[in-house]
Amino acid sequence: MPTAFWIQCGACGGDTMSLLGMETPNLVALLGDLQIEMLWHPSLSYDEQISYDTLLANLRLGRQPLDILLVEGFVINGPINSGGFDTYRGESKAVIVKDLAAQAGVVIAVGTCACFGGIGKLGGIDATGLQFYDHHPGGLLGADYRSQRGWPVVNLPGCPVHPTVLKDILYAACEDTPPVLNKFQAPDDWFGILVHQGCTRNEYHEYRVEDNDFGGPGCMFFHLGCRGPLTYSPCNKILWNNRNSKTNAGVPCFGCTQPEFPQPHPFFQTPNIIDVPLELPDGVDRAHYLAYKGMAAAAAPDRLVKRKSRV
Repeated sequence: MPTAFWIQCGACGGDTMSLLGMETPNLVALLGDLQIEMLWHPSLSYDEQISYDTLLANLRLGRQPLDILLVEGFVINGPINSGGFDTYRGESKAVIVKDLAAQAGVVIAVGTCACFGGIGKLGGIDATGLQFYDHHPGGLLGADYRSQRGWPVVNLPGCPVHPTVLKDILYAACEDTPPVLNKFQAPDDWFGILVHQGCTRNEYHEYRVEDNDFGGPGCMFFHLGCRGPLTYSPCNKILWNNRNSKTNAGVPCFGCTQPEFPQPHPFFQTPNIIDVPLELPDGVDRAHYLAYKGMAAAAAPDRLVKRKSRV
């Protein structure tokens, strides 16, 4: 029976809430199907404090087998690399996570904060991800870290991560089948596509039929800060609660799965020079973009322009 241990570092708990929203199967059915023994989850487990302390000590020393370590939230190294801003019983959580990772068969970074540092990078607390800091390999465990099975940290970015993505990787971990990872160590099956590719506003984008305010059907990339053409995420491949996504509902993509999240400029603005976005869709050359977009706007079908004008 595979064992799992969930530890929460600097986090809001959003990934735990996402976990509870897992469907087909739900969380309880999934754990039963995979026969996972959840040794501890801070929001779901209950036991006496001494039992937790004993479990933690045994895990760190390798006396209790640990197949899957799940880390939620950024790891805090401050102040002055002491880890004193986030401790358990006076000991740095960063040290505890390192010890657990040294014993674990697989380490999973759950959510963007655990993957890349997330919002913790902005707080002056010296926060980092497990094996990345922003775009840069390293993080808490170092670029060369490998688990007991020889896996790097599996990054599952998102604010929060989609529960289906986590479910898929739990299956892979229990079957000892390493997923194909991209350059940021996220599963390529889920993070190899742009949010833009499945967006219901895609055609409006292609013809540059734009929205300047919320509530319309047009593209939100040019004026409202949507990062769908720049962000690799499955949000429009596997809808949230099997129903919807931000862009489908008329909310700009925030780019929450990207290492640089959160961005330094306001979310609902698109930085531009003379109406040309400073950041172009991933893989698009600026010269070709300028030539194409002028022609595309002129060629926009009446059905798109008229539909937008009615809103």
